[in-house]
Amino acid sequence: MDITAGHLLGFMLILTRIGAFFAASPLFSWQAIPLRAKVTIALILSAFFAAMTPFPAAVESITMLESLVMIADETFYGLALGIVAYSLLAVVRVAGGVIEQQVGLTMASVMDPFTDEQGQPIGVILEIIFVLLLFQTEGHHLLLNILSRTFEGYHPGLTPTPEALAESVLKAGSTMLMLALQMAAPILAAFLLLLVVLAFLARLAPEANVLFLSLPLRCGVGLLMVGIFIPYMAGYLKQFSLWLDRLIPI
Repeated sequence: MDITAGHLLGFMLILTRIGAFFAASPLFSWQAIPLRAKVTIALILSAFFAAMTPFPAAVESITMLESLVMIADETFYGLALGIVAYSLLAVVRVAGGVIEQQVGLTMASVMDPFTDEQGQPIGVILEIIFVLLLFQTEGHHLLLNILSRTFEGYHPGLTPTPEALAESVLKAGSTMLMLALQMAAPILAAFLLLLVVLAFLARLAPEANVLFLSLPLRCGVGLLMVGIFIPYMAGYLKQFSLWLDRLIPI
């Protein structure tokens, strides 16, 4: 393999990792971003990283089969990176889903502007607010910084072992559920207190239709708690960056 072919192989490996990351990561994988814009951004970033990243060693001895294996490894690595980042961003949506179950809005649906699919209202609203906070604090640069650091730790053609990638993805999934429950815990506590109050009301006034009264109370308390909860979402931005550094294999 000559020098020109070696440079082309290095560029293809970088483009493969970035393209796979874009396909699975938040922000870049959303349907709201045109496909032409995604391809353009991927090509520009690939050319930028290719100018600073060493190419695979001994490129003249790399066969076509080995090149295909490298491209496959880069694909899996980029997808794993994107899945980890997407799982951490999905914490807000999952927490919104837990809140909606308590409020009683599980049957309600709205159009998600990011994915062009049906979504639950509270989860979509919380995710939109969090994404706006993410852009305000230049959080999208954090994703690009993580992507840049992967090329420093693993040059094109070198990727973590499949065991390390699987462990990272599994830890990201469990962390998503843990953080979502922690985020929704205050609102769950408020609903638990509401249920205790309704139970006492049912004992004090058996003739009252507690079930009928509980529906507007649950909806009102839920929306009030969500309004109180929104300003504290900015605190998760720091955890988002910390968990990215901890879970992504770099």
